[in-house]
Amino acid sequence: MTTVIRSEFDQGIALTRHPEEAGRYEAELGAGWQIGGGVNGGLLLAVAGHALSLEHESHPDPVSISGYYLSASTPGPATVRTEVLRTGRGLSTGTASLSQDGVERLRVVASHGDLSAADGEVRTSARPPQLPPPDQCIGVEHAPRELLTEAALLERFDLRLDPATVGWALGQPSGNGRIQGWFRLADGRQPDPLLLLLVADALPPVTFDLGMPGWAPTVELTVHLRAKPVPGWLRVTHATRNLAGGYFEEDAEIWDESGRLVAQSRQLARAPR
Repeated sequence: MTTVIRSEFDQGIALTRHPEEAGRYEAELGAGWQIGGGVNGGLLLAVAGHALSLEHESHPDPVSISGYYLSASTPGPATVRTEVLRTGRGLSTGTASLSQDGVERLRVVASHGDLSAADGEVRTSARPPQLPPPDQCIGVEHAPRELLTEAALLERFDLRLDPATVGWALGQPSGNGRIQGWFRLADGRQPDPLLLLLVADALPPVTFDLGMPGWAPTVELTVHLRAKPVPGWLRVTHATRNLAGGYFEEDAEIWDESGRLVAQSRQLARAPR
């Protein structure tokens, strides 16, 4: 007899279809995905993206997805309501709204397709970040205690940060606004398009490297998915070029173990207070 153990990520984005209301799903947001008192924005985007994947049967993968974060989510029950706006040959577009106790937390617009059919010609000048091997990078176990206390989700990650971008953990931020490293889930689950939505918001805020500790709430997050990742480590880089008026952008690139750029994202976030 074989016992199948689902990944914590799969449990975290699991949905139950409502028996009477079309396009409605029930979810349970786990406490293990908290960061700074709220549920991680990438996990929430993956929940909404999962719901839309179930609505677009022939287009299972998010290709472009944008989420606006309206209020902080907390662990516990959540409801996702979806609406299909258009179904085409290559892409289907829909919206999703995630709410708790009647309060909307997240509003999403997304186009879904089939990334397994996206293996055509690639023309790119992008290059993956040059990182030391994972065993020469800084693991989560070395993170400052206060960071681990405020970020339960880090226990779900096998995250190895580039030593060149962790001076902030020693009180010596570089001021470059860049954090990068290797990522995989601690329980061994392999990457797929829905996991990439989480990874786009998985690293510590780049404002740490600007000497600004504290959590940076996401206002809006857009992820473009370019290909299905191969199994193995993901290389992730987050960077910002402009902090002004209390807000900053955070650009992310995610590369799989084959050296392919599989996702890009940009978010607007509030600077730590």
